[in-house]
Amino acid sequence: MITKIRSVFRHISPSRRKMTTHNTNAACCTIPPVLSDYTPKGTYKSVGSFNKVYVTGPETSTNAIVCVYDIFGYYPQTQQGADIVASTLKTTVYMPDFFEPDGPFPHDPFPPTTDEGKQALQTFFGTTANPPKNTIKLIEFGNHLKSKGAAKVGAYGFCWGGKVTVSAAGEDTPFSAVSIVHPAMLSAEDSEKLTVPLAIYPSKDEPKEEFDKIVGILSKKPFADRCDNKYYSAMHHGWAAARGDLKNEENKKEFEDVYTKLVNFFKKTLA
Repeated sequence: MITKIRSVFRHISPSRRKMTTHNTNAACCTIPPVLSDYTPKGTYKSVGSFNKVYVTGPETSTNAIVCVYDIFGYYPQTQQGADIVASTLKTTVYMPDFFEPDGPFPHDPFPPTTDEGKQALQTFFGTTANPPKNTIKLIEFGNHLKSKGAAKVGAYGFCWGGKVTVSAAGEDTPFSAVSIVHPAMLSAEDSEKLTVPLAIYPSKDEPKEEFDKIVGILSKKPFADRCDNKYYSAMHHGWAAARGDLKNEENKKEFEDVYTKLVNFFKKTLA
């Protein structure tokens, strides 16, 4: 509701309101999430520094994979994807609640139509969803999983989570491989700093020229043969997470396709 958006804005102090991270992906800021009747198979647990983490897959596995959700937080489609990855690879998948204790951005209604609502969304990207702050959280969580016995840890992220994930894959990263799916704030500069393989799967709403630059940069990396990419030119931003309409046959087909690619990527890079 509009009152929820106003609440998000008003409960942020004036000094924090200035911490805006401008997300210029118009589709990310305008396409609403889609309701789903999927029942997640995992459970919620306290893991590391997070009070709430969606955990799916075997209780113990040699490796671990971390999923960084989009701005709508826990959503059935995102959890469905995590369940697919976990069950196919027989690997534990963790989805921390990066937005705790604030919560995700209100999805009812979305997108915001007032100036106040639009400002609240950009402020959300600069505070609760601040990429650098959450990159630190992700790195710390990856290190925690390794300290608990995970031989190799992978990570994948959607939308805002894609920015966080690729930013966590530089020097001294705890991750052995990362993937970004319909990532917001896509930047070739981020891929320059990569020290591990990347799988990148943008939608038609991400800048193709930036994607092409990234593919070119990856081709020169020492791990180029373990990277993967596909530009989903027929899909909208968010098709594999909260904005995915799995009652639409084309969306469902490409949803299944990208998760197959994710599974194969991690099968190769975490082996």
